[in-house]
Amino acid sequence: MAAHFTVRAEPSRDLIRITMSGFFTPDDIQAFYDARAAEHARLTCGPNQHITLNDLKGMKVQAQDIVATFQSLLADPAYRSRKLAFVVDRTLARSQLMRALNGRTAKCFEDRVTAERWLFAHDPEVVAA
Repeated sequence: MAAHFTVRAEPSRDLIRITMSGFFTPDDIQAFYDARAAEHARLTCGPNQHITLNDLKGMKVQAQDIVATFQSLLADPAYRSRKLAFVVDRTLARSQLMRALNGRTAKCFEDRVTAERWLFAHDPEVVAA
């Protein structure tokens, strides 16, 4: 299954909404990185003040080099979210995600509604994720 993704900014909500599915190649990751940069440029909040919802339910288990590339992508401080939520199934892809996050503050959910509820809840103690 080829990679597919969408990245959409919702500036009025300080939200980046992402969906990802399939198997990614280095070229797919570069295309994702470019799309993410373009959508982040549409945000009107301050740096790192946005929240991110990433739906990975259709994501397949990735090759280790791809997981490492995602780890580098997630570590980029220019795109760090105030809160970061992932919608995932209970699969090996979830454990790969946790390795790729490498200590970042994030939460995983099994449905979008619960993830959004957490993202939009007022939480003054949340650190940049």
